[in-house]
Amino acid sequence: MSTKPRKAPVRLSKSRRDFLCSAWNGIGSLALLDILADELEAGPPALSPLAPREPHLRRKAKHCIFLFMGGGVSHIESFDYKPALRKYAGERLPRPEGLSGEVATALDAPHTAMPSLWDFKQYGESGRHVCSLFPHLAQHVDEMAFAYGIRLDNNNHGPATLHLNTGSQFPGSPSVGSWIGYGLGTPNQDLPGYVVIQDPRGGPVNGSAVWGNGYLPASYQGVRFRSSGPPILDLERPAGLSREQQRREFDLLKWLNTKHGEQQPGASELEARINAYELAFRMQTAAPEVVGLGRESEATKKLYGLDNPDTAGFGRQCLLARRLVEQGVRYTLLIHGERIGQSSWDHHTDVKGRMPQNAVEVDKPVSALLADLKSRGLLEETLVVWASEMGRTPYVQQNDTPDPKPGRDHNQNALVMWMAGGDVKGGSSVGATDEFGIGGINPIPLHDVHATILDLLGLDDKRLTYLHQGRYRKLTDIGGHVLGELIA
Repeated sequence: MSTKPRKAPVRLSKSRRDFLCSAWNGIGSLALLDILADELEAGPPALSPLAPREPHLRRKAKHCIFLFMGGGVSHIESFDYKPALRKYAGERLPRPEGLSGEVATALDAPHTAMPSLWDFKQYGESGRHVCSLFPHLAQHVDEMAFAYGIRLDNNNHGPATLHLNTGSQFPGSPSVGSWIGYGLGTPNQDLPGYVVIQDPRGGPVNGSAVWGNGYLPASYQGVRFRSSGPPILDLERPAGLSREQQRREFDLLKWLNTKHGEQQPGASELEARINAYELAFRMQTAAPEVVGLGRESEATKKLYGLDNPDTAGFGRQCLLARRLVEQGVRYTLLIHGERIGQSSWDHHTDVKGRMPQNAVEVDKPVSALLADLKSRGLLEETLVVWASEMGRTPYVQQNDTPDPKPGRDHNQNALVMWMAGGDVKGGSSVGATDEFGIGGINPIPLHDVHATILDLLGLDDKRLTYLHQGRYRKLTDIGGHVLGELIA
């Protein structure tokens, strides 16, 4: 079908550039740089880069909700029970064999062991130990699979956050959600395949690089939805402009881009830009319906904690994630914690005062998300992942002077993650940290976790490749080992 208007203008009083700058429908200023895409090299030009594709493997999960707790959640005060620490409380810890890096160096210096400040209890048929700070999540342990002793490549927030979310501690690599969109496309062509909803208080360390597309075509990077109001700034149609008028303007814009493309052979980004504007047009109807919670019952809103200031922020994020799954969005990234500020999980000081606030903000909302997905029959087709960029040290943060409100330092050797939904084997676990929680007994490389996430969504990490600068690149770099213990 021709995209040329019936009466193509013979002469324009404005250049194409002038038209784009002065277009009165507002799309010229739309915050859609997230989805202005290079065309998918592997497919024909007319094919949408986000068209659904068949997975490599038969798996139940069709969607993924990734819960990122920014700042470094203390595994010792969450899901990694270490009673042996009580024996050494206030004393120096023995140094485990094979440990290296900053944590090993710190153990050689004077330090003071600090056991968990809260009790642990066993829950479910699996008998999983969970800290009393997470009473709601504890009710779901038989649906969760845990990985203990995951090792990151860096002990600092910036590189570790990139490593967790992109597979590399260096900038420029595609995020996990980008790889999943590249491999599977998305079922709903009226919404982005990859949506990001960050903490209402601010963004994470590294900002948009956390959900960037890296060297993959730009259509695969995350599109940030605001947690309140219009999902994307400038998405709404200006007052006085009808949908029909806007449609005609888009048709003219598409014709202009097509004519320009004929003069620029090989500039495939123009076709992708047309696709992005078309998606923006469709999103004007679809996106507001998703973020509007007017149709949700009061009972559902209360379930997610929207009636409580402590839980309302992340509760809304979790509720929106469920609604996005219902609409077919492939990958949703939820971020809790602003950078490494007071609202993050970076408890270098006052872990006793700050950890309970962070925990209460997410415990009920995440529990509600799992329960709500399950009650609607969606948990079976949705992979839910909990992660942070590192664990914390089992000893007190070392300062020049004793801290009256002690905290914990970074620990790249002892990250704990859990997954639920899809083909996840509920109640299972893999890996372990030593008796003090300093590091993994047999450390799990993060590439293995990424390979497992891809597998649970039907993607083979060794087959999911992209040719970049003469090399076939992968999320797992030289490859990962799927953690089969976590898969049913």
